[in-house]
Amino acid sequence: MIDLEIPLGKRTRSYRFFEMLPAIFSYGAIILLVVLSLVSPLLAAIYLMFVIITLIVKAVGIAYHTIGGRNRLEKAQMVDWKTRLADLEDPVSSYGNRKGVMDKTFGAIAHEENLRLISADSRLFPRPSHLYNAVIVAAYNESYEVLEPTIQSILDTTYDNKKLIITIAYEQRGGEGIKQTAARLKKKFGSKFHSFHLVEHPQDMPNEVIGKGGNITHAGRYLRDWLPSQGIEYKDVIITTLDSDNRPHPTYFDYVTYEYIVHEERKHLAYQPISLFFNNIWDAPAPMRVVATGNSFWNIISSMRPHTLRNFASHSQPMDALVEMDFWSTRTIVEDGHQYWRSYFYFAGNYSVAPIYVPIYQDAVLSDTYVKTLKAQFVQLRRWAYGASDVPYVATRIFTRNRNVSLVGGFARFLRLLDGHVTLGSVSLLVAFGGWVPLLINNEAFRNPVAHQLPDVISTVQQIAMIGLFITVFLAFKMLPPRPLRYKRHRSVFMLAQWVLMPLTAIGYSATSALYSQGRLFLGRYLDKFDVTDKATHSSAKEARTQAKALKRARKS
Repeated sequence: MIDLEIPLGKRTRSYRFFEMLPAIFSYGAIILLVVLSLVSPLLAAIYLMFVIITLIVKAVGIAYHTIGGRNRLEKAQMVDWKTRLADLEDPVSSYGNRKGVMDKTFGAIAHEENLRLISADSRLFPRPSHLYNAVIVAAYNESYEVLEPTIQSILDTTYDNKKLIITIAYEQRGGEGIKQTAARLKKKFGSKFHSFHLVEHPQDMPNEVIGKGGNITHAGRYLRDWLPSQGIEYKDVIITTLDSDNRPHPTYFDYVTYEYIVHEERKHLAYQPISLFFNNIWDAPAPMRVVATGNSFWNIISSMRPHTLRNFASHSQPMDALVEMDFWSTRTIVEDGHQYWRSYFYFAGNYSVAPIYVPIYQDAVLSDTYVKTLKAQFVQLRRWAYGASDVPYVATRIFTRNRNVSLVGGFARFLRLLDGHVTLGSVSLLVAFGGWVPLLINNEAFRNPVAHQLPDVISTVQQIAMIGLFITVFLAFKMLPPRPLRYKRHRSVFMLAQWVLMPLTAIGYSATSALYSQGRLFLGRYLDKFDVTDKATHSSAKEARTQAKALKRARKS
């Protein structure tokens, strides 16, 4: 049986080499420009132009997928997924009723084809009435004000609440407060679902890093033992993991259950909604709004490229698959993205992620003070960038005689994984400052017409890139939730003006966090603690600011 676990403690030489590889390429890409500038400004210019051309090609694809993904998201949210799911209960009758009916809604043709196929051999497809959705809500020490809207949003979905199994997975290390919050939630919502469970994850568990993976795995094992006592088979349960601030779209569970049924390879699939960081977007500071919107659009773009789609944040997966592979990794702080690779190797390459074109809404980063918020944003992005730790995990399972996946397919995935992290760490820096490097460190560059024109060329590229930015801004405004009444109209002007910060956030946050995380891997100084992102509400942040001002006045007096 293949070993699915990330090593703890000392690594092998080959594992250490591949841990160092992202930093070698990311830092190396920057150092290479400096070296080439010293040796030959012309070579430096050619190198930088290659980077820029590659970026332009990617940018065109990104713009195309942004528009297409936004259209799919909009159309999928208008579909009556509850009715489509109900059609699968009696596919023969439903298929007969649809003949000759003109239906131009999203996925209507595929739905009719699904009904035809299921009608032909219904034994291969489960009935909706036989299935359950189990939701694991991971919590650390969040307040009732953060968690209550999440549970309420699950209750408000169109899915049958009596087919929903809710589990609050909270950390013992979160203290007495989270235990009381969980009990308060159960008191309010416990009778409104099929069942409502509180599962406390003990602290200091062996062979675990401090992170979400251990918490939700502990809750998953609890459900593994509880479900048979209720006569519920694992294959009839879809598990969805949510963070404490996640609010699923009203049709999410109907939609994901529909997709689970119509795919014969359902056990070998994960189901990935689109994470949109819009819950509190009007309350977050401008830099955080830019980062949150950019991350939201990246998730939309990813949904349009299923061959590169990975598990991210909240996602769904069949219970029988999770039981077989012992749920999620307890040895990494990026258990969501790592789950893709864990599943990919467990199923010997027969695994993929199916996009679900409705959102799960999440919070933009917001802490009690502006300074804390700026820091919390970096901590969040640093954790995400630590997904570079998957590079050695993947490499050591592909570049071996004992691999259980295709070398060609595995190598292509490895290259995309490595390229993504290297691009994140180096390209924005190269584009922003690379054109000036030859001119600043080598006087010969002024006599080379190609090198001398680099700043102008890059300026032109940046102007072209503005087209993509305008697309993003336009679509972002269309997707924003309504402006809260507590904000006046000028807040909308600030939402537009914030985009001048995009170059700063790309470099100051995205590139810096990637270089930091990759540098830690290079040095063997592993991030083995999941730093929970602060989840302040507008009222709690306002109260904290008021208290801070009062304390400041008291000190002055």
